[in-house]
Amino acid sequence: MPKQDFKRHTITAALPYANGPKHVGHLAGAYLPADFYVRYLRQQGKDVAFICGSDEHGAAITLQAIKEKTTPKEIVDKYHALLIHCFDKLGISFDIYHRTSDPIHHETAQAFFTNLYDKGLLKEDFSEQYFDEEAQVFLADRYIQGTCPICGNADAYGDQCEKCGSTLSPKELINPRSTLSGAKPVLKPTKHWFLPLQNYETWLKEWILEGHKADWKPNVYGQVKSWIDHGLQPRAVTRDLDWGVKVPLPEAAGKVLYVWFDAPIGYISATRAWAAQTGQNWETWWKDPETRLIHFIGKDNIVFHCIIFPAMLKAHGDFILPDNVPASEFMNLEGDKMSTSRGWSVEMHEYIEDFPDKPDALRYYLGSNIPEAKDSEFTWKEFQAKYNNELADILGNFINRAVVLTHKYYGGEVPAPGAFLAEDQAVLDAMGQAPNLVADNLENFKFRAAQAEMMNLARAGNKYLADTEPWKLVKTNPERVKTIMYLALQVAANTAILANPFIPFTANKLKDIFGLAGFDWALAGKTDLLPAGSRINEAPILFQKITDEEIEAQLKKLHDKAEKLSAEKKEAKPEIAPAKPAVTFDDFTAMDIRVATILEAEAVPKTQKLLKLKLDTGLDVRTVVSGIAEYFQPESIVGKQVCLLANLAPRQIKGIESQGMILMAKDADGRLEFVSPASTVGNGSGVS
Repeated sequence: MPKQDFKRHTITAALPYANGPKHVGHLAGAYLPADFYVRYLRQQGKDVAFICGSDEHGAAITLQAIKEKTTPKEIVDKYHALLIHCFDKLGISFDIYHRTSDPIHHETAQAFFTNLYDKGLLKEDFSEQYFDEEAQVFLADRYIQGTCPICGNADAYGDQCEKCGSTLSPKELINPRSTLSGAKPVLKPTKHWFLPLQNYETWLKEWILEGHKADWKPNVYGQVKSWIDHGLQPRAVTRDLDWGVKVPLPEAAGKVLYVWFDAPIGYISATRAWAAQTGQNWETWWKDPETRLIHFIGKDNIVFHCIIFPAMLKAHGDFILPDNVPASEFMNLEGDKMSTSRGWSVEMHEYIEDFPDKPDALRYYLGSNIPEAKDSEFTWKEFQAKYNNELADILGNFINRAVVLTHKYYGGEVPAPGAFLAEDQAVLDAMGQAPNLVADNLENFKFRAAQAEMMNLARAGNKYLADTEPWKLVKTNPERVKTIMYLALQVAANTAILANPFIPFTANKLKDIFGLAGFDWALAGKTDLLPAGSRINEAPILFQKITDEEIEAQLKKLHDKAEKLSAEKKEAKPEIAPAKPAVTFDDFTAMDIRVATILEAEAVPKTQKLLKLKLDTGLDVRTVVSGIAEYFQPESIVGKQVCLLANLAPRQIKGIESQGMILMAKDADGRLEFVSPASTVGNGSGVS
């Protein structure tokens, strides 16, 4: 169905975990592009429900509660309030920001589970799950840590290695340990319910690989295709945990719905809550085929929103499916991966504290730098340059000139124009074309380009005044100046309309200056937005420039925070016992560790962390995939001798058979270094 035929739009943004503050990378990845798009739809007069809320279940919440020595309820209450504060101050215009701890969500998620269960679409099965005999509990994936089989990170979790980004299962970890007691867990059978994703492969291939090849972003389509091509497996929808939505079956005591299953249902429950508040029928927003559903997420959520949640909706049978999932990549910071846990981040609430009067400065900079197709990078100096050189020197200067000169020459009244001349044509063309250019880019989820076209209109207006120099003509050709100023004011008013999706706080100031009734998109491009004789107000200084001292203070704060956390980690006794369980001499001698030389190295396509290495082991030449791309350029490690666990069972990684594992050392800051002989030895030399 063409976009223009949809009667309404359900727009969701990924539910953030309420286990801590969120940084500006999260803002740029999901919430800001969603807000850009929603504000634009509203300006077009579309019916929109902009849905989000806190994801308050799962092991990450309980782990944070343990860390802060409190309860999961107190954790989610604390961070839910912080998230609401941040989104409000940064202008993210949700229709509802809900929470998955609300009773209406528990009811909705349980009803969804029951629907699938009653139709026989969930499969009961016993699976072996790690059990902590000291704590006497089954361990959720996040309660298990061990060595990553891909990059050697000793602190990988049972669901993901945060060092190399690989998705894991607990059984893949080397030397697993419980985060609760530090003990080695044992495998015990436990009953769970599974969604047989493999049953939906044929349908998913038709729906996505054939139906959305042309309109889904390449980074989204490519990741989804890779998952489907590798074959889908049953996925548990329940887990052994005491914090979450209880499984609504009498034989399921002590089990909750898996967070990946209950969290996306949070979009539906939030819509139900919003509809109850506004007197609407929530079902039209989720079940009417004339409703367009769009999910805004980061790339780490692509599989859940493009494969698993659609399969759930298809299984249920009553719901519409997402029409598009314009996922973003990641945003890095000052040359390194953004990480709250390492202190290398710009947290939303900290930005608000430091720049309380500049929400649009952050929105504009992130809008120019959204990681739409590949990872982008936040730097404080670029933030300053974008704000000072574009918002202040172009948009701010243009508005100030237009308003000040109108008050100076005409007492704040829009002058009546004469005939337009040839030198007016460029700015007339820019004003006429800008709405379509901005709209076309927004419709195609090209937010950086859309914002740039808005600024191009302000740039055209600024250049027009600089070229025509009305302050010089006012004495010699006052009638001509009236036309120039009339036209400049029309451009300024048009810019206010086009700016609203991106910098709404500034747009509202412009609205007040020019006395605009609203931001109706249909008015954009008109040359008579401000009728002759209408009055405009004085203009405040829109953008106070950001000083070098302010930027240096932010850089110092960033480095100080990272260094402080690093020092605390070095000094603090870890809460998780660092010692691994004892092994026998026979266990050690069973490992075949040899010296090998790297012959070739190259990045693995469509990954950020993986390198494909060709190694000379002295016995053979083999391929190993290693998650070290974050720290080493491929060309810099060719010829280097490394230690290789040579008899590790081969494993398929991104379609490549990896034959062993490179041994790495991790320093206190989390950096990886090769374990290598002090001087050159023969390839194949044993390590003992």
